[in-house]
Amino acid sequence: MKIKCVLIDDEPLAIKVLQNYFTNFTDFEVIATFNNSLEALDFINSTTVDAVFLDINMPMMTGFELISLIENKTKVIITTAFREFAAESYDLDVLDYLVKPIPLPRFIKCINKITTEYNLKNNIKVETSKGDAHIFIKVDKKMMKINIEEILFVEGMKEYIKVVTPDKTYITHKSLTSLSEELPSDRFLRIHKSYVIALNKVKSIEGNRIQIQSYTIPIGRNYSKDVKSKILE
Repeated sequence: MKIKCVLIDDEPLAIKVLQNYFTNFTDFEVIATFNNSLEALDFINSTTVDAVFLDINMPMMTGFELISLIENKTKVIITTAFREFAAESYDLDVLDYLVKPIPLPRFIKCINKITTEYNLKNNIKVETSKGDAHIFIKVDKKMMKINIEEILFVEGMKEYIKVVTPDKTYITHKSLTSLSEELPSDRFLRIHKSYVIALNKVKSIEGNRIQIQSYTIPIGRNYSKDVKSKILE
């Protein structure tokens, strides 16, 4: 089942940008787009919608006014050129706040948030759908879907990271901290300033080193306490 999204913006170009982004995510479907808040509200309240991407400065009715009139618990993602409304938006329990122009890596992070919320809402547990839990990263101008269960570890390399699986290694322009926030904290652990590992892939621990398959990964001094509490105890 696909995650159904609606895009609302009075700027056609802004909608086009999001539509182009969504073509990379086969689990999502844009079921409607609107330049008018009133038409959008009627559609949202009468149709099953999982996520709404909403501009704040809309004619006739602002994005904030529209949010207050949504009758169901549809998740709302604000898209705006103005940073100063962020605090007000979170008071309305929006899922995310995207500042235009929206970079693709930031959009991917939002997509992962929506997926997590969708799974929670529909009682889809990670333990029963490990093959479906995934992240997207950009590699050579392509959006690559990587199943979380396949990840052995992630290595930070200055402005890039290396995502290692049993069959392939992916390199992308992203920070280690940013990617680690997208991984489930109960299954992954940062053990070094340059490494995040999959807990269930640990083969052995000897001294300050962890063995995962044929890889030997160092444990950072500042992370050893977490390693002991999460792995050894």
